[in-house]
Amino acid sequence: MGGSVSPVSAGLRCRCPQCGEGDLFRGYLTIKPNCAACEANFQSMEAGDGPAFFVVVIVGILVVPLALGTQVALEPPIWLQALIWLPVSIALCMWFLRPFKALMFAMQWRHHAREAEFEASEDDAA
Repeated sequence: MGGSVSPVSAGLRCRCPQCGEGDLFRGYLTIKPNCAACEANFQSMEAGDGPAFFVVVIVGILVVPLALGTQVALEPPIWLQALIWLPVSIALCMWFLRPFKALMFAMQWRHHAREAEFEASEDDAA
Protein backbone atom coordinates (compact mmCIF):
# COMPACT_ATOMS: atom_id res chain seq x y z
CA MET A 1 0.00 0.00 0.00
CA GLY A 2 2.90 2.39 0.73
CA GLY A 3 4.16 2.38 -2.87
CA SER A 4 0.81 2.90 -4.59
CA VAL A 5 0.29 6.54 -3.57
CA SER A 6 2.01 9.18 -5.70
CA PRO A 7 4.17 11.36 -3.43
CA VAL A 8 3.48 14.35 -5.68
CA SER A 9 -0.28 13.90 -5.49
CA ALA A 10 -0.28 13.22 -1.74
CA GLY A 11 2.14 16.09 -1.10
CA LEU A 12 0.33 18.74 -3.09
CA ARG A 13 -2.99 17.72 -1.53
CA CYS A 14 -1.33 17.74 1.96
CA ARG A 15 -2.39 14.13 2.55
CA CYS A 16 -0.74 11.11 4.15
CA PRO A 17 2.12 9.88 1.93
CA GLN A 18 1.29 6.25 2.75
CA CYS A 19 -2.47 6.03 2.12
CA GLY A 20 -3.22 9.38 0.44
CA GLU A 21 -6.33 9.82 2.59
CA GLY A 22 -5.58 11.28 6.03
CA ASP A 23 -4.65 14.92 6.59
CA LEU A 24 -0.92 15.42 7.04
CA PHE A 25 -1.05 18.63 9.07
CA ARG A 26 -2.40 19.34 12.53
CA GLY A 27 -1.91 23.09 12.19
CA TYR A 28 -0.58 25.37 9.47
CA LEU A 29 2.86 23.68 9.31
CA THR A 30 2.76 21.17 12.19
CA ILE A 31 2.76 17.60 10.94
CA LYS A 32 0.53 15.19 12.84
CA PRO A 33 2.26 12.43 14.81
CA ASN A 34 0.36 9.79 12.81
CA CYS A 35 -2.23 9.39 10.07
CA ALA A 36 -5.86 9.20 11.23
CA ALA A 37 -6.75 6.96 8.26
CA CYS A 38 -3.93 4.35 8.19
CA GLU A 39 -2.11 5.16 11.46
CA ALA A 40 1.27 5.62 9.75
CA ASN A 41 3.79 6.97 12.26
CA PHE A 42 5.26 10.33 11.20
CA GLN A 43 7.24 11.07 14.38
CA SER A 44 10.63 10.03 13.00
CA MET A 45 10.27 12.16 9.84
CA GLU A 46 11.06 15.85 9.41
CA ALA A 47 11.21 17.95 6.24
CA GLY A 48 13.60 20.45 7.84
CA ASP A 49 14.35 23.79 6.18
CA GLY A 50 14.33 22.47 2.60
CA PRO A 51 10.78 23.55 1.78
CA ALA A 52 11.38 27.10 3.03
CA PHE A 53 14.54 27.40 0.92
CA PHE A 54 12.79 26.23 -2.26
CA VAL A 55 9.77 28.47 -1.65
CA VAL A 56 11.92 31.58 -1.10
CA VAL A 57 13.92 30.86 -4.27
CA ILE A 58 10.79 30.25 -6.38
CA VAL A 59 9.02 33.34 -5.06
CA GLY A 60 12.17 35.36 -5.72
CA ILE A 61 12.28 34.06 -9.29
CA LEU A 62 8.64 35.11 -9.75
CA VAL A 63 8.65 38.48 -7.96
CA VAL A 64 12.03 40.03 -8.82
CA PRO A 65 11.44 40.22 -12.60
CA LEU A 66 7.97 41.69 -12.00
CA ALA A 67 9.35 44.31 -9.61
CA LEU A 68 12.20 45.19 -11.98
CA GLY A 69 9.80 45.37 -14.93
CA THR A 70 7.51 47.65 -12.94
CA GLN A 71 10.46 49.86 -12.04
CA VAL A 72 11.67 50.14 -15.61
CA ALA A 73 8.21 50.66 -17.14
CA LEU A 74 6.55 52.93 -14.59
CA GLU A 75 9.37 54.28 -12.38
CA PRO A 76 7.30 54.30 -9.17
CA PRO A 77 8.89 55.49 -5.92
CA ILE A 78 10.71 52.81 -3.91
CA TRP A 79 8.17 53.01 -1.07
CA LEU A 80 5.40 52.09 -3.52
CA GLN A 81 7.44 49.18 -4.84
CA ALA A 82 7.92 47.95 -1.27
CA LEU A 83 4.23 48.49 -0.51
CA ILE A 84 3.30 46.31 -3.47
CA TRP A 85 5.95 43.59 -3.61
CA LEU A 86 6.59 42.84 0.08
CA PRO A 87 2.99 41.75 0.76
CA VAL A 88 2.89 39.86 -2.55
CA SER A 89 6.11 38.04 -1.65
CA ILE A 90 4.90 37.20 1.85
CA ALA A 91 1.52 35.99 0.56
CA LEU A 92 3.14 33.78 -2.09
CA CYS A 93 5.55 32.30 0.46
CA MET A 94 2.68 31.54 2.84
CA TRP A 95 0.64 30.00 0.01
CA PHE A 96 3.48 27.79 -1.31
CA LEU A 97 5.05 26.72 2.00
CA ARG A 98 2.45 24.20 3.19
CA PRO A 99 2.21 22.16 -0.06
CA PHE A 100 5.99 22.29 -0.53
CA LYS A 101 6.55 20.99 3.00
CA ALA A 102 4.01 18.23 2.40
CA LEU A 103 5.63 17.39 -0.95
CA MET A 104 9.12 17.18 0.55
CA PHE A 105 7.76 15.08 3.42
CA ALA A 106 6.03 12.72 0.96
CA MET A 107 9.19 12.37 -1.13
CA GLN A 108 11.22 11.56 1.98
CA TRP A 109 8.57 9.03 3.01
CA ARG A 110 8.61 7.36 -0.42
CA HIS A 111 12.40 7.05 -0.45
CA HIS A 112 12.73 6.16 3.25
CA ALA A 113 15.01 9.15 3.82
CA ARG A 114 16.07 9.68 7.42
CA GLU A 115 18.38 12.07 9.20
CA ALA A 116 22.02 11.09 8.77
CA GLU A 117 23.55 9.38 11.78
CA PHE A 118 27.22 9.17 12.59
CA GLU A 119 28.46 5.67 13.29
CA ALA A 120 31.82 5.38 14.97
CA SER A 121 34.16 2.93 13.22
CA GLU A 122 36.92 0.90 14.82
CA ASP A 123 39.49 3.35 13.39
CA ASP A 124 37.80 6.21 15.27
CA ALA A 125 38.05 4.35 18.57
CA ALA A 126 41.83 4.00 18.28
